[in-house]
Amino acid sequence: MSQLRATKPGLLVCTAICIFIFLYLRNPAPEEPEEEPTSPAVVECGFYPDELCSALFEGKEAAPQIATFCKTPHGPKILAHLHRPGNCSRLSQELHFITRPLSAEEGTFSLAYVITIHKELAMFVQLLRAIYVPQNVYCIHVDEKAPKKYKTAVQSLVNCFENIFISSKREKVARTGFRRLQADINCMKDLVHPRLQWNYVINLCGQDFPIKTNKEIIRYIRSKWNDKNITPGVVQPPNSESKTSQSHPEFTPEGNIFVSPNERFRVEPPHNLTIYFGSAYYVLTRKFVEFVLTDTRAKDMLRWSKDIQGPERHYWVTLNRLKDAPGATPNAGWEGNVRAIKWRNEEGNVHDGCKGHYAQDTCVYGPGDLPWIIQSPSLFANRFDSTEPLVVTCLERWHRLKALGQAEVPVEPHWHFQRQSHFNVKLNH
Repeated sequence: MSQLRATKPGLLVCTAICIFIFLYLRNPAPEEPEEEPTSPAVVECGFYPDELCSALFEGKEAAPQIATFCKTPHGPKILAHLHRPGNCSRLSQELHFITRPLSAEEGTFSLAYVITIHKELAMFVQLLRAIYVPQNVYCIHVDEKAPKKYKTAVQSLVNCFENIFISSKREKVARTGFRRLQADINCMKDLVHPRLQWNYVINLCGQDFPIKTNKEIIRYIRSKWNDKNITPGVVQPPNSESKTSQSHPEFTPEGNIFVSPNERFRVEPPHNLTIYFGSAYYVLTRKFVEFVLTDTRAKDMLRWSKDIQGPERHYWVTLNRLKDAPGATPNAGWEGNVRAIKWRNEEGNVHDGCKGHYAQDTCVYGPGDLPWIIQSPSLFANRFDSTEPLVVTCLERWHRLKALGQAEVPVEPHWHFQRQSHFNVKLNH
């Protein structure tokens, strides 16, 4: 792939970034007092975030007052410095974006990403900079329902990168459903442009975060799935719903809507397709994406998908089971470590419980979930949100240190996150 330029010229972009992103993130209510409190919590907070994060990864629980003090200032303030004037080069440095391939192996194997977002700009930037390298390509689908200032802020940010762009067509996306599926298709139509060269595409949402580095993702694909698609899923045998619910990693009661071959669907599937059920998340070859956008069966199935529940859990896995589809895996089941998710119904079996809180039967990770997350063989983990900012802060620092530790090129100073600590408070009091 020809090297994509990391930045675009032009100072108008910079002005827009300074205005819109800062205004979006600014909170009129003060989050912390101006003066450092002298309580023991501040002294303890000398272990934040590096030492505290290390303790959390080792399974040691932080005292409640430490976690409360430490988690408040960081997530929402990650972009606060953008109110300062500057150009795109300065922006990428201040946000610690990696600006060169970290190895020759990575430089010759490009990934494309489809990222659907609708809120939490700071978390989106944390996700983006964790997966960003200049040889990859990124299509961002911003929910049409998102506030105008959010859309403008995202556009201003991505304008600074030649290999990141907003989807040319936007949907009003729900968490699941046909519009969620259509959003991915919209980005794929943009990604197959001849000037964009990439090997595989991966879809993410704003509540995902990588566990594996770019190099590790490439090596996983090459070692186990070379020229094959990863779409975990199965055809469920009749009368075995309870067994299936314990055997696959992305089961939800509302998603369990099918039996074999196709008995529950109001309208028979086109071309007598046997409908599979699986993950909404995938890792797909470019040839398969081109097949999805052009094949008559794929087009007819997309139209048919408008009338079924959770089509994103059927579409990709069904088409990937067609024997003549590029990169197909007709005999695959739930293989493919794409997502690490703690489902409520799997507590005590697959995992030891959610240390954050459950939302819609999935765990929103808390700090106590970090040891489980980093030990997972999956490429990404879900689900994170701003109610638990310390989790993402620790995870991204751990992920960046691992990525830089694997680098085969000289590491630029701005690729490192600044070491942050309140330890000096102890010395001053």
